[in-house]
Amino acid sequence: MTKSMFLNNLLLTIIWVLATGTITEENFIFGFLISFGILYIITTNKQDRKYFTMLPKLVSFFFFMFWEIVKANMVTVKESLYAKSKLKPAMIKVPLAAETDIEISLLATLVSVTPGTLVMDISDDKKVMYVHVMHLESKQDFVDEVKNKFEKRLLEILR
Repeated sequence: MTKSMFLNNLLLTIIWVLATGTITEENFIFGFLISFGILYIITTNKQDRKYFTMLPKLVSFFFFMFWEIVKANMVTVKESLYAKSKLKPAMIKVPLAAETDIEISLLATLVSVTPGTLVMDISDDKKVMYVHVMHLESKQDFVDEVKNKFEKRLLEILR
């Protein structure tokens, strides 16, 4: 149902852009927001309402990931300027709440895309992810960060 709501949103957006006669990014975004609001007002089916909570979460997640990547890049540059003796590389075992292959793959990709971390392996039973960390302050803090920041937000979108 969320797929059809998204397609309806895109269709209304295209109609808006064609009706105004201005094909710009700003007009497309404005049309998307207008059609999102129209669909929100006219939708009465409870299953279709999931689209209106999932889409803002997805947009929020993209901004969150962008900020995390920028932040991790700054930390990585700072840490790479230190003498090698100040780096504390470690292999961390992170327990997983993600169950499906797609959830685990997306989580591993999100963790690996942030500089200073790399997913090395997933256990055979898919309950644990092994992550190499370039500079580890606290094992528990890192595990909590992966579980609360990345995994929790990702599972909210996917489930």
